[in-house]
Amino acid sequence: MTAPATETPRTGLSRTADGRAVPLAAERARGRGRLEHPVTSWLASLGVMVLAFGMRLVGLGEPRELAFDETYYAKHAWSLVHHGYVRDYVANADRQIMRGESSGLWQQDPTMVVHPELGKWLIGLGELAFGLDPVGWRVPSLIAGSLMVLVLVRLVRRLTGSTLLGCVAGLLLAFDGLHFVLSRLALLDIFVALLTLCAVSCVVIDRDHWRARLARLAPEPVTGGWGPVRGLLWRPWLLAAGVCFGLAVGTKWTALYPLAAFGLLVWAWSAGARRSFGVRRPVLRSAVVDGVPAFVHLVLVAFVVYVATWTGWLVHAEEYEQSLSNSQYTTYDGGSPWPTRDEPDASGLGEVVQSLRSLAYYHDDVYTFHAHFLDDSDHAYQSLPSGWLLLAKPVNVSADTDIAPGSQGCDAPADSDCLRQTLMIGTPALWWGSILGLLASAVLWVGQRDWRFGVPVVGTLSTWLPWLAYDDRPIFLFYASMMLPFMVIAVALCLGKLVGSSRAPTPRRTAGVVVAGSFFVLVLLNFAWFYPVYANQLLTHSEWVDRIWFERWI
Repeated sequence: MTAPATETPRTGLSRTADGRAVPLAAERARGRGRLEHPVTSWLASLGVMVLAFGMRLVGLGEPRELAFDETYYAKHAWSLVHHGYVRDYVANADRQIMRGESSGLWQQDPTMVVHPELGKWLIGLGELAFGLDPVGWRVPSLIAGSLMVLVLVRLVRRLTGSTLLGCVAGLLLAFDGLHFVLSRLALLDIFVALLTLCAVSCVVIDRDHWRARLARLAPEPVTGGWGPVRGLLWRPWLLAAGVCFGLAVGTKWTALYPLAAFGLLVWAWSAGARRSFGVRRPVLRSAVVDGVPAFVHLVLVAFVVYVATWTGWLVHAEEYEQSLSNSQYTTYDGGSPWPTRDEPDASGLGEVVQSLRSLAYYHDDVYTFHAHFLDDSDHAYQSLPSGWLLLAKPVNVSADTDIAPGSQGCDAPADSDCLRQTLMIGTPALWWGSILGLLASAVLWVGQRDWRFGVPVVGTLSTWLPWLAYDDRPIFLFYASMMLPFMVIAVALCLGKLVGSSRAPTPRRTAGVVVAGSFFVLVLLNFAWFYPVYANQLLTHSEWVDRIWFERWI
């Protein structure tokens, strides 16, 4: 007869009464009964994704213009997929594109771009498939946003053992206004948010698999030494996380921060697992036997993948050397042309090294641009990161104002007018509720030492706090897109705590279900109220004012 196991949720392992270690396969389903059938679980997950996709597909081509920063990314993407590098374009390119023209707009010389290229390659794939128009350059964001919902459902299910909670998390993300708008615009942020979430999901899966192998390799407590080493060095899910992090950094550099933070968390999780097996000085020992392989799987793999995302640039490095090494981005700060400009063209491996050196000089120019060139600039919709969770300042993506009564379906009174607006702002009920969720998650992570709550806390802090160092330059609310899935995870985990693990009908469970259900419905109703300003729908002036709750939202 198998001895009953005692659970240790903070490490993800369990021990039987006779001291043997066993994998805690059912840890995430404590008290919830048997997990749902995998087919049922996947059907439910895919159903939530399809719902999110359908919501975002309707009216995808509106507003029919190059909205906000689409004016850069859509043109850069078209140039990448047709020429292999980002070419400069003529002054009136936007107007010609919206008239359906796509030829004669790009010049031969490359132009300086201040973000990595992967996200623009993805946007370009949509343009190849559907043409150089709003639907074409927005379809990749639509797909990325929908996949992000699916990944979140599966991650929360893994953390909680509940498909229901996973679907609740996916629906909360699907009904968030910021995520909705970003899924319908050709910006880079939805891609870096998706890839970062994929990377974190792989890290969590690796945690489960690594602990299961550790338990199999050490069925008895360790009485001395390092604990098991062989059999734990190869971590395929951590390798997948490294690939995803590399792709994320290849979209926006901001993914470097969660890469570093979750790399440290992997080390902490490994040390905690070894401590539970009786290993002495587990932090230092884990740094050697677990930290070094994890560094290779995560950081080195991410670096190689990141460099690979610049393949198009590297192939055309000579054009950049000759055209950009005297650009405003090098000379404004007293810079000088890249040394590679005047070097003889190398061949073979030497050419690869020369191109990589040019890429390094290019990175230095781009970093200088971000760190210094924007210090004295200003923007009407910039916001301090300290106010992001409060939704202090949304971003007006597009606005068509002063629509006269009787035209375009406007039914406003004769002395008023109508307007259409696309406002980039989160669903207030969800964002304000997530503040409580994050605070509760921090308490539960530290107080109860429940590792699961560390995922949203570390994820949110690593994607938010770094921006506080750059609050003297224009930054915007939609940069918080990387925070958003972790905010939703915090809410979902706390809703699970409210409902409780026991399915027995008790007053506590009933109260928890009522509170959790009420919050979920409130988010859905809140999204529905703001939907017209998310989806660029026609509103009378008074209807628009009803949705602009604070003067700073204008």
